[in-house]
Amino acid sequence: MNILVIGAGSVGIGLAASALSQDANLSIFARGKTADAIRKNGIKRTGLFAHYSFTPNEFEVYEDYGEIPKNAYDYIFITSKTTANDDISKKLNENREILKKNARIIIFQNGFGNDEPYLRYFSKKEVFSARVITGFTRPERHISEVTVYTEPILIGSLQGENPSELQEIADMITASGIKCELTDEVDKYLWAKMLYNCSLNPLGAILDVNYGNLTENEYTIDLMNNIIDEIFNVIKASGYSTLWNSPEEYKDIFYSKLVPDTYNHYSSTHQDIQRKIKTEIDSLTGKVIDLGEKNNIDVTTNKIIYNLIKAIESDFD
Repeated sequence: MNILVIGAGSVGIGLAASALSQDANLSIFARGKTADAIRKNGIKRTGLFAHYSFTPNEFEVYEDYGEIPKNAYDYIFITSKTTANDDISKKLNENREILKKNARIIIFQNGFGNDEPYLRYFSKKEVFSARVITGFTRPERHISEVTVYTEPILIGSLQGENPSELQEIADMITASGIKCELTDEVDKYLWAKMLYNCSLNPLGAILDVNYGNLTENEYTIDLMNNIIDEIFNVIKASGYSTLWNSPEEYKDIFYSKLVPDTYNHYSSTHQDIQRKIKTEIDSLTGKVIDLGEKNNIDVTTNKIIYNLIKAIESDFD
């Protein structure tokens, strides 16, 4: 099994370690200081579950697609920030000779609809999506720490394709210590994550607070309730579905279980804002707005939150 991981953040390094632990032939696409750190130190996975450490000579690191051998990979794991998808999909298309026949692209990212940039160049049978709610952080450039686990990683197709051929990937990740399963309903699970992330991530970043704090203020509760209501309307109007039948049903578990279990967490959006780098808001709230406008759904609250994040980002280089 030959795998190229594109994106050497916390999720990318964590999954790379999973693959190496099961004797996959692995390469990582990284750049700059991250590539230097991985070449010098190798990679490690720490935190929950099994710990792994691999030396630099146990895998390849590439900074340029032109360096990569032809006909090399069975699978491409996309673990970059969603802001890079347009560039990555274009570069993969321009360098598709690095892919083996019947190679598959699996997108392990936040947000919804991240397959769309890749579907410009690759067929529906080649592009799959994963729901990841396992918490990964990167205490050092070459280390991924598993901090939170609630449910398995799920892999499926947003285009109705059968994911059964990816069973070896699910088995590999599971054998590494992080449970992974296939699903024919990945859209439901991705929308469940969207409900959670869109309600909490941008608002926590704007106000510089953790998830729990947002549930202790009547004004933020009102905003989150409006966000949830709008997203449910968008899901229904767009022909999708999720795990709950109504916004009220979701709010019950959101306030009683989901947020309390992650009370002290600061979102990735918050971390990006603190580091003054562009967020993934376009793949989160931006996607809700896009689908809302296409289906004539009122998404006023989501627009306000989106515009506030964009206003903050406008000062970043």
